[in-house]
Amino acid sequence: MATVPPYPTHPGDPTGGALRHAHWWQKKWVRYGALSTLLALSGLVILALVREQTGTEGFLVGLGLSVLPVPLLMAAFRWLDRVEPGPWRNLLFAFAWGACAAALIAIIANSFATRWIATATADPSSADTLGATVIAPVVEESAKAAAVLLVFLFRRRDFTGIVDGVVIAGVTATGFAFTENILYLGTAFGTDQLTGDTGIASVTAATFFVRIIMSPFAHPLFTVLTGIGFGISALSAEHQHVRRVLLPLSGLLLAMGMHAIWNGSSTFGEYGFFAVYAAFMVPAFGLLTWLVIWTRQRELKTVREELPAYTVAGWLTPAEPYALGSMRARRLARDYARQHFGRPAARAVAQYEAYATSLAFLRQRGRRGRAEADFAVRERELLAELWWRREVARPALDHAARATAPPVAVVAPPWPVYGVYGYPAASAYPAVPYPSYSYNPYRT
Repeated sequence: MATVPPYPTHPGDPTGGALRHAHWWQKKWVRYGALSTLLALSGLVILALVREQTGTEGFLVGLGLSVLPVPLLMAAFRWLDRVEPGPWRNLLFAFAWGACAAALIAIIANSFATRWIATATADPSSADTLGATVIAPVVEESAKAAAVLLVFLFRRRDFTGIVDGVVIAGVTATGFAFTENILYLGTAFGTDQLTGDTGIASVTAATFFVRIIMSPFAHPLFTVLTGIGFGISALSAEHQHVRRVLLPLSGLLLAMGMHAIWNGSSTFGEYGFFAVYAAFMVPAFGLLTWLVIWTRQRELKTVREELPAYTVAGWLTPAEPYALGSMRARRLARDYARQHFGRPAARAVAQYEAYATSLAFLRQRGRRGRAEADFAVRERELLAELWWRREVARPALDHAARATAPPVAVVAPPWPVYGVYGYPAASAYPAVPYPSYSYNPYRT
């Protein structure tokens, strides 16, 4: 195990010294500008392609129906990310990549591959089946995985574990499914317009039921496997090069396999779709949901276990590790700051909580011998961020620790205790619960 640096005793320079000169292509505004331009162009092209295939009316109907599951999925992934919330720009990039770049790649590559197979085999029906069960899973999962890879490489400080991988992958897949649903629902609506079918027996109603009601989680479920692979890779030591490469690839292959089984369910007979849904998709969804929630609880436990060392070093008060390791206490701290000092104070407390969580994860990696080269610099930066917000955050977290401290029963001894004149002593009376202030330095 590598030696972990000692705990700093005072805030240092968060920049680590003078900033080095960066070339023009390394500047943030250049990278962000180029990426935004690429995503905007992809969005315009995918918009034109989908509208050409569905028509304006079909596009608007598909858009209105496809947007329904998006807020629920985004809220679910944001809830998972509450322990160490990542920047909103990462989520916006992931959704935009899935809805624009990944969808454009999938439409072009899938169409080209299906046409090529149909020409080579002279069998359009088998080409469609092969394209749906083999080509589409490989192309689509690879396109979505590119967003996870980009965040993993270029936003490494925001990508520290399994939950980060799940969130980025899930949001990317949510964006991809959003665009794909517009295409399918818009096309179904156009078919109904031609045949005159309406009501629950229409193609639009059937498509809506299958894609929006029954399986809005399908694409996120596939791509989350890739995200888990990247998340475990992020927890690995720098010298474990093979592990760091094979884990994301394994997750990607699992995502492709699950996607292929789902797409091929319609070829398994009349009830093949429902059989795959009940026997495969629902259990997989439940298992992965349990895994990410369990991982979220493990993250809170890490905060409670790692931060007390910074209390000993003088950076945190004894109440803070307990409060920061409880989502309820965190919420109470933000509410307290908002009520007494205003919304800017609540934002400062939320930032304090996020930086403290990042510090706990960083220290855990160092203690396990997985610290990266910039461990000391990053630790100083995080401690400085905490130090600048301590005047607002500490009273709020202290209040939250008081409010959420569990009661501890004072139990009488099993033997009789007598006081003066033969009357029972105080300890002989029934136990009375008192609040525990074991983590509270400001006891009154």
